Amino acid sequence: MTMQENEQTVLWQPSRDGSSNLEKFMDEIAQKYGLSFPDYQSFHRWSVEHTETFWTELLRLSPMIYSGNLRPAVLDKGFTADLVYNWFPGVKLNFAQNLLRARSKEAPVLSFIHETELQHTLNFGELTEVVSKLQQALRPFINSGEVLGAYMPNIPETVISMLAATSLGGVFTSTSCDFGVEGVLDRFSQSRPKVLVVAAGYTYNGKYICQREKILALSQRLDSVEKILVVDFVGRGFDFSDLPKAQLFSDFLKPFRTQEVEYTQTPFDHPVYIMYSSGTTGKPKCIVHGVGGVLLQHYKELKLHTDLKPREKLFYFTTCGWMMWNWLVSGLLVESEIVLYEGSPAFPSLKDFLTKLDGLSIEVLGTSPKFLKALSDDQTSIPSFKSLKTILSTGSPLLAEQFDYVYQNFPSKVQLASISGGTDILGCFMLGNPLTPVVRGEIQGPGLGMDVSSFDTQGLEILDREGELVCRKNFPSRPLRFLNDEGNEKFKEAYFQSYPGVWTHGDFITLTSRGSVRVYGRSDATLNPGGVRIGTAEIYAQTETLSFIEDSLCVGRPFEGDVQVMLFVKLKKGHHLTNELIKQIKLTIREKTTPRHVPSHILSVRDIPYTRSGKKMELAITRLLSGKELTNLEAIANPESLEDYQQHIKDL
Repeated sequence: MTMQENEQTVLWQPSRDGSSNLEKFMDEIAQKYGLSFPDYQSFHRWSVEHTETFWTELLRLSPMIYSGNLRPAVLDKGFTADLVYNWFPGVKLNFAQNLLRARSKEAPVLSFIHETELQHTLNFGELTEVVSKLQQALRPFINSGEVLGAYMPNIPETVISMLAATSLGGVFTSTSCDFGVEGVLDRFSQSRPKVLVVAAGYTYNGKYICQREKILALSQRLDSVEKILVVDFVGRGFDFSDLPKAQLFSDFLKPFRTQEVEYTQTPFDHPVYIMYSSGTTGKPKCIVHGVGGVLLQHYKELKLHTDLKPREKLFYFTTCGWMMWNWLVSGLLVESEIVLYEGSPAFPSLKDFLTKLDGLSIEVLGTSPKFLKALSDDQTSIPSFKSLKTILSTGSPLLAEQFDYVYQNFPSKVQLASISGGTDILGCFMLGNPLTPVVRGEIQGPGLGMDVSSFDTQGLEILDREGELVCRKNFPSRPLRFLNDEGNEKFKEAYFQSYPGVWTHGDFITLTSRGSVRVYGRSDATLNPGGVRIGTAEIYAQTETLSFIEDSLCVGRPFEGDVQVMLFVKLKKGHHLTNELIKQIKLTIREKTTPRHVPSHILSVRDIPYTRSGKKMELAITRLLSGKELTNLEAIANPESLEDYQQHIKDL
């Protein structure tokens, strides 16, 4: 059975009792405009047919703080030829102000847990107190539009730094501590932060990693930086003798007393975040996102789609180098409590990690297919998770078998919401919602206001078969621009080269006639043997069922005017890739898919390369097979894994 023929097995049914945030919002719209929305699909259809009205009503009915005129909502509902951002030109607002809207001082807003026993919670009063002090301390350095960079672990000071910088109208950019110096320079030398917040060190898998030498190198090579703030959250001390610009984060705040946080309102299209593409084919692209678009998209996704309510706890396992960190922190926007985790989830064990989360009584758990596979392979016993209502998964396509794993091991009441979007839009094109069933192997549907479609190679919409993910109408969370991109040339090439005037995202999907979506992986790493397009997820669905395979990576290799399917497998301990195992792999793929899916070569490797956000690096290996150079190894979480592939390429 191919993934296109995947049986429509319903694993979760919505209650439709009127209690969800989405139902309440639908009712308000229906009453105002004299409409009726019998289901999610009808409301989604209205939201894309009436783009301006939908986004205007979303902002108007939200508790967000802004000033100015909501009309016009957008100057062009399509994508203008020059790609100039033009949403809500009459609106001003502040990012931090909307995340720190007034609530009880005692209300818990941020919980932090560490792989060690370190753990604490900040209430609203405590969080705003330290944001106030940092804001005052930053005033000489950060004006509106100027950049604060964080080279940090996922700890409260990272969130505090973002809130203080954006309260001043500043721009925040971050990368995680596991990046080397060159990887940080590739990013921050382009975004040019004036203030750099760094960790003196961090622990991972029980080991302390000192960052001092990296910080010294960055201080010498980042000429834009005027101040370095060092966070010593592990308490190992720090030598400042040859770092004249550096100061302890805590000492930087000492001269200041708590006062009301002041907020600088900026235009809707004012920069708030600089994000980075993976950068496996050169220097990362610097993607600039606007304050209003991020707030509006995240409010919609967290409030309506995730059904997150005040005081509920939102957790996502992420580093500060992945967009899901930004998405997680926006949980403050809907007055939920965000939960940060720093360290290895496997230290001292996966069970210990899950037990810590269960002890916090979280409602929403965010993870990835890679982590769910680790739980399955480890046969980790799952805690009760009595409070859990939703599991979110992103980073790569969630296989049908992983849906089975969740519903066999987690509470059956839990909604499993596979979500898909990207750093490019700092949000989702397709995700869950509280009104439609969860079907095995499928995302519940496109996001409200997102005119998602699937195109064939001629640019015609297709249903119930594989095509290219596109978005036909403009949306507020589209990037403002790329840095260092004169005339928006790189921007146009990235998203508008295939179908002029239509956003092409680079994923293969099937949009079903029922409104759900299946995702097959990146179209820029397409398998195209004999002219037939194949999604790599179709092959992964089969290798996942073989007990001797720990992980796999499938790519296409140009060969004699055609494409050969290449499958690299990482075998579980104690197994070796024999001819018998190769025959078994090929037979399984042939029987469950088609003969065209059967790899021409199956090769054993010690590891599978992943990005730091947990995505298989199909494109990187495709480039190697095509004889192209990889110029930014810092984007790879485990660059040593490439050795086996390079050797195999020599031997082919």
